Order: sequence, then C-alpha cells, then structure tokens
Amino acid sequence: MNLLSDRISRLSYSQTFVMSNKARELKAQGIDVISLTLGEPDFSIPDFVRESAIKAIQDGIKSYTPVPGYLELRKAIAQKFKRDNNLDYKPEEIIVSNGGKQSIINVLLSIINDKDEVIVPAPYWVSYFEMVKLAGGENVVVKTTIDTDFKITPEQLEKAITPKTKAFLFSSPCNPSGTVYTKEELHALAKVLAKHPNIIIISDEIYEYINYEGKHESIAQFPEVFGQTATINGVSKSFSMTGWRIGYMGAPKWLTDACDKIQGQMTSGPNCIAQKAAITAVEANPSVINYMTEAFKHRRDLVFELLQEIPGFKINNPAGAFYFFPDISAYFGKTIQGVKINNSDDFALLLLEKAHVATVGGVSFGDNNCIRLSYAASEENLTEAIKRIKNILV
Repeated sequence: MNLLSDRISRLSYSQTFVMSNKARELKAQGIDVISLTLGEPDFSIPDFVRESAIKAIQDGIKSYTPVPGYLELRKAIAQKFKRDNNLDYKPEEIIVSNGGKQSIINVLLSIINDKDEVIVPAPYWVSYFEMVKLAGGENVVVKTTIDTDFKITPEQLEKAITPKTKAFLFSSPCNPSGTVYTKEELHALAKVLAKHPNIIIISDEIYEYINYEGKHESIAQFPEVFGQTATINGVSKSFSMTGWRIGYMGAPKWLTDACDKIQGQMTSGPNCIAQKAAITAVEANPSVINYMTEAFKHRRDLVFELLQEIPGFKINNPAGAFYFFPDISAYFGKTIQGVKINNSDDFALLLLEKAHVATVGGVSFGDNNCIRLSYAASEENLTEAIKRIKNILV
C-alpha cells in the first residue's frame, strides 16, 4: 500500500545532492575524490559580518522574528535594491525567507493553479523544474544552446507564451551556465512580457555580484515590467553565507502579502541571528567582497584554458556565477574504460568512478548534452581534477 501523496511521487531528487552524496560515500571509503558538484563558495564569511552575528548573540537576541523578516533588515534591503539595482521597493514590498529557494517557492505557491504554465529557459537550476511541479504547474521548457551562450531570445519567449502562461522563471547570472544577460537583452525580453501583464517574471539574481563582465542588470529596472516582477536575491553566494539561509524578494505588495501568508504557515520568519548578520552584509558596499569575485574570475580563466585541452569538450566562457557547463555529447555512444556513455548522467558517473571527480549530469538542468562543474574550489584541486578528466578521455 502506497501511503505517499501523488505530489511527492511527482518530485525527483536533486541530482546535485545525489552526486555530492556519492562523492562523500567514496571519500568515506578512503578514495581521493575531488568534488565539483555543489555551488558553495569556499571563502570564509567576512569578519565584519561574523562580528555582527556574535554581537547579536551577546545581546541576547533569541526570539521569533516577524514572518517577513525584521523591519530593519527589510529597510536595508530596500536601500540595497536602490543603490545597486535602481529598484524602488518599499520595506512592505520585501519579504525575507529561509534562502532564495524559499523565496521562489513562495512565489510559485502564491500564483500557480493546477495546470498553469511556467516558462523556464533551459538550462535551468535543478530546483526550478521541481518547484513548478510541486506547485501544480506545468513546465514549458525553452531550449537554448551553447552556441547562443545559453540565452533565450525574445522570439523564443513570445512563441512559448499561451493563455495558460502564468510565470517566466530565469536566472542571471545563470546557474548552471554562467550566462549573464545584458541590459539590452533583458529589455528585449521585457518588451515581450510587458504585452502580457498577467505573467509574473521571477528573476533569480542570487549570483548578482559574481559577474566578470560589468554591472549587473535587473529586469525589474524597466518600468513596463516592474509591477509584474519578483526580484529574488540573498546573501548565500555573495557573502559566502550559504548555511545561514537568508534569501529575500522584492515584489508588488499583493505578492509579498501572499508570500507572507504562505511563509507564516510554513516556517515563519528566518533565523534571528542570521538576519542580524544579513543587515550588516546588505548595508556594506559591494566592493568589500570584490576579492571573492576576482578569485573566481582567476579560477574561471584557469579552468577555461584547461578545458580547451580536452577533445570533445565544447565550452563557452561564462560571464558570471562559478560554473562551467560544457557540451560533452561528442562522447555519447562511446565506451570508455568499459562504461557505455548514453547520456550526461552516464558521463558524470564515469568521471566519478574512473577519474574520481564529481560533477553533475546536465539532464536535471534541462540539457542532456552537458555536465555542470563548479569552480568554487581551490586552484590546486581544479587543476588536478581537470588533469584526471583529461587522462581518462585522451
């Protein structure tokens, strides 16, 4: 007798965590595995942020927080949105959640009815697809390729819109491809979406500061779509605060009110100490974390150079985030060290079992031709990992 709901049966496990768990299992057996699976900065949290958390503990901060987050934090986020993104959100148009992931699912649960459609450009972050399913919606996946730098065009977007379309969900900088949309490219998409004011734009900008090509651009900056956009961000990637679980969203008040209602019945407000630290983080000038971005850029350049030496790898040079998403479909149909490669998951397992390098197959990111590898690791490990990959393929 199956006691599980249809809802849970529809969901898939995150391949990112599946592969990272496999890597841990091998490490536990004494095997030297280099894991390039998780999107987690390997830097320490900046001292001034940690000190603010320590002060909050010493001050005896311990109580439940308001469901949408401390007013002081929401005011700081509103100032950050204006300072960095030229977006005018009031504190009541901001809700702080337990990570950017909760911010996104709050929006989807607030707006999606059964069978509503959500347009998701592929490749996409693994959880987008499953979140839409959890909310009862239907994913409308729009394929992009490495030849177009994994960017959706206005023509593709327009073609994907139907009377059932309720949302457009994307990220820039993008996980897993590292793609960064320019202001002009975002404006072109905004013009399409402005013709459909009932479509909510969910813009995931969690990698905002990890941008190597210039100023980050937010789609909500365009007045014609500001009122239909939910801007998602947080401190996890930019301040290396992944485990502190602080994400936030700016959106029209009707939408933040709905998310407040959902969050109030699920988790209530985020951790009080983490929120106090987040105030310090978002109030800081972004230049204080430039050293992280510069390090990631140096690693990107290193990995780009090394990956070009591997035959069969087709790569672009990502403009942001800390991932490469190479097309490895040239290996499909081949047998390597006794392993038949039929898809990207097979290829990722080959790398794990034979090269002892953990990556993630592109199937769960919506592109079976690719794998994702994170360069949020030391240069020594990155160099060794790519050497191992090259040795089993050449």
